[in-house]
Amino acid sequence: MVCPSRLNQRPMAKQKTDPNYKVIAENRRARFDYAIEDDLECGIVLEGSEVKSLRAGGSNIADSYASVDDGELWLVNSYIAPYEQAKVFKHEERRRRKLLVSKKQMASLWNATQRKGMTLVPLVLYFNHKGRAKIKIGIAKGKKIHDKRETQAKRDWSRQKQRLMKDHS
Repeated sequence: MVCPSRLNQRPMAKQKTDPNYKVIAENRRARFDYAIEDDLECGIVLEGSEVKSLRAGGSNIADSYASVDDGELWLVNSYIAPYEQAKVFKHEERRRRKLLVSKKQMASLWNATQRKGMTLVPLVLYFNHKGRAKIKIGIAKGKKIHDKRETQAKRDWSRQKQRLMKDHS
């Protein structure tokens, strides 16, 4: 006999993906211009109209960066489109937004930026499974032109290798 509580359970393969998780903006250029050494998930302080605008999908983090000022982490030059329905409580589109990290993480980020050539680059802005806005920050070192060419050559070779393996199968 089958237990009645098991009749209502779904099989593992048919469970849906999380409806709250949603990528809002991605900085694809970051991985081309920088060698990402480590990444960190941060919370972000937003106003109400900014959250509504992000839910509608109006943002860009391609030209932005993060910096440590006076013991706080800030996201600089990120764009969040104005929310049309917000008549009274509108927000600035390119204001500095505070990022939320622990003191230990803040100390490690500050140490990383003090080393030569290291910078904090936003990689992905998204809503997590709880529906909260998060941003993934990468600790990165800038690539030189020859490094970019080398990365491109490796990528091309791996594509060509996959094609050859596919043809021989």
